[in-house]
Amino acid sequence: MSDLREAPFAGDDPVALVSDWLAEAEKTEPNDPNAIALCTIDGDGMPNARIVLLKDIEANAFVFFTNYESTKAGELDGAGKAAFAMHWKTQRRQIRVRGLVEREDGPSADAYFASRSIKSRLGAWASAQSRPLESRAVLEARLEEVTARFGEDPPRPPNWGGFRIHPLEIEFWADGAFRLHDRFRWSRKEIGAAWDVQRLNP
Repeated sequence: MSDLREAPFAGDDPVALVSDWLAEAEKTEPNDPNAIALCTIDGDGMPNARIVLLKDIEANAFVFFTNYESTKAGELDGAGKAAFAMHWKTQRRQIRVRGLVEREDGPSADAYFASRSIKSRLGAWASAQSRPLESRAVLEARLEEVTARFGEDPPRPPNWGGFRIHPLEIEFWADGAFRLHDRFRWSRKEIGAAWDVQRLNP
């Protein structure tokens, strides 16, 4: 049912379907098939959007990593909820997710940080993400400092880790001729509840 031509059954797992679609996109998308447009809201209710990379799909959550002192992290912590969209031009597909947010600041964050390139790990120490920067030279000087300090094995910074988005709503969209697209929405009132599935008008 990955093309959404047949109505899904109540027992279908939408998180597993996201994994299936991502695996198919990885075969055709030239760059970052795991890119998501992450949307947050600030304390005044003003929305914010940016592209981040989805790094893991767990049984009941979507995981990405960032600097905890960044704007996005502050908004995620403040609101406790977020949304994201994935779009694959080559597949003519889109997924939209809305859900509740929690930090991943433990072994999974350690393992992912350790898997990154040495330059990316050092960069995480050097960058005060989202905050004003006097010049590129200042950033490069910080990078030299942390390189001298940590060498080839920098640990995960205390202000760097992951977030999980536990979905309450997942919508799948597949392109159709003459804009007669196929759309299905899985929704539930709370985490752990059974999913309700509906076909939507294009």
